[in-house]
Amino acid sequence: QVQLVESGGGLAQPGGSLRLSCAASGSIFSVYTMRWYRQAPGKQREMVATITSGGRTNYADSVKGRFTISRDNAKDTVYLQMNSLKPEDTAVYYCFGTYYNSEYWGQGTQVTVSS
Repeated sequence: QVQLVESGGGLAQPGGSLRLSCAASGSIFSVYTMRWYRQAPGKQREMVATITSGGRTNYADSVKGRFTISRDNAKDTVYLQMNSLKPEDTAVYYCFGTYYNSEYWGQGTQVTVSS
């Protein structure tokens, strides 16, 4: 069993930055593919960014060039650096981990971009 705990959400102004963290416990973090998803009110949950166990990354077109996903296996933590934030980035952001048939979700952290 893996526990994922997000932190770092909050209120940011348009053009501002936030860094989300997701701390994992309960398993061998380094083998997991990790993702960040987000869900805005009234919309479906969407994948934002992925990082594999080997460090390969992938991003949704809407965040390319603005968001960066990274991981620190020594700290069992994955990060999402969000720059040039836009109001449309407002959502609950969820951390997700998967390894073979195992899938785990965090509880989510709210990000609000508003002036």
